[in-house]
Amino acid sequence: MGKNELSVREPWQDYSGEHASHAERNFYRVFNNYFQGTDFRIREKPKELRNIYVDYPLPPEIESDIYHPDEPIVHHGISPDYAIESVVSSKILYVEVKRQDGWIEGKSRSAGRGNAHERACKLFTPGLINTYRQYGNIQPPALPFWIVFQGDITRDPCRVREIHFWFRGPSPHFFLWNDKMTDQNIIEHFDKYLRSLLL
Repeated sequence: MGKNELSVREPWQDYSGEHASHAERNFYRVFNNYFQGTDFRIREKPKELRNIYVDYPLPPEIESDIYHPDEPIVHHGISPDYAIESVVSSKILYVEVKRQDGWIEGKSRSAGRGNAHERACKLFTPGLINTYRQYGNIQPPALPFWIVFQGDITRDPCRVREIHFWFRGPSPHFFLWNDKMTDQNIIEHFDKYLRSLLL
């Protein structure tokens, strides 16, 4: 990518990052308040998965072909946005909050060009599902994670259809938290569909 392209991209990344951070903090605020005095808690950036790739064994023929840096790799993993945990059962539901712009009133269709919903698909890979289950002890057929979308993507006619199409079946495990909703809407979704997974 050239200098001119980067000069245009960097302010967009700053804008996107700032709004994504606000979305994540809003989610934390709602559930941290809601869980006061209960058997549930919410943790920010849970650390137990941050090194899951470091010692993952590869077949010898693959291992021999990859680059081996002089300094050993000590940190390589994932960091979900949140973990909702029962202090009684120790079960954990991992949460990803994805904020993205979208195509809504007054914007062009290109406003929906982001890929936050595509990046969320990695959670459905066999390796991550099994690892989340191992740490969170949430068994099939339920999924061990919850994806919460915020921003204009929640009303974008193309992205909303894609999300509902891709995630049909496990629909309780995603939530489109649009600006017309209140804190109570997301709490009710949790209570109706996800609370029981942690008991």
